[in-house]
Amino acid sequence: MVDRPSVAGSRRTLRPGEAGEGQIFMARTKSFTRRSRDLPPNLQRTWNQWSHVYLIEPERGLGYTTVAEDFHLNLQEVFGRKAPVTLEIGSGTGEQIVSAAARHPERDYLALEVWVPGIAKLMSKAVAAGVTNVRVLEADAAQALPVILDEACLDEVWTFFPDPWRKARHRKRRLVSDAFAREISRLLVDGGVWRLATDWDDYAWQMRDVIEGCDLLANPYEGERPDPADPQPERGGFAPRFDGRIVTHFETRGIDAGRVAHDIVGVRLPRGDGETSCTDA
Repeated sequence: MVDRPSVAGSRRTLRPGEAGEGQIFMARTKSFTRRSRDLPPNLQRTWNQWSHVYLIEPERGLGYTTVAEDFHLNLQEVFGRKAPVTLEIGSGTGEQIVSAAARHPERDYLALEVWVPGIAKLMSKAVAAGVTNVRVLEADAAQALPVILDEACLDEVWTFFPDPWRKARHRKRRLVSDAFAREISRLLVDGGVWRLATDWDDYAWQMRDVIEGCDLLANPYEGERPDPADPQPERGGFAPRFDGRIVTHFETRGIDAGRVAHDIVGVRLPRGDGETSCTDA
């Protein structure tokens, strides 16, 4: 714990990597910028009591959601065993990942999240469920993943309901892109699966096109189940709902608003000596 003066000159205790009021460190996009604020008392108690079990405290880079360029995770050391690992990018309050960890104690689960109250709620859910096979890291996935993890170390990656950046001028900020697909492909074992879901139609079509445009991934549902609302319905390409994906409170809000979730799957193709890259390489 470190003490830093606030802009008013008073002092408060901050977690490593946090910025005081008035001190804002920019991460990849504005969506990951936050001011340091105290957690509600119940979540602060959870943080104080359980962060040493569930939270990975990295060496930080320039900002509080970045990691230092020399920070690396050995997943066997993190979890204390060798087991298949699933990464969830954007775990929210932990509903999905904690539910999966409880149902599959033989697997390990790593969460990347930038919303501190959500991290605290994830830890609270993990404690209530009695699971110990979950770890969470406060980090921007786009910056952290090329730094912290080795090639072919993950069996699955989940990207469920990422920020849709609905305005056209902001869509370049969307996480799922050709470049990000290359990084996920690097991390997945051969035959590993990238599971995605969104309830914004145009983002679903973009996700599908990213998967199908990457030479390192295969969409096993390519051409199936055409969606009449799709501007290219003849292509299809959406997967049945992943039976391991629970209906979270976040998805329920979309359902109440009349949106329908689309699932997309990318399967890591076998590595070879002449391995190709995604189409924008």
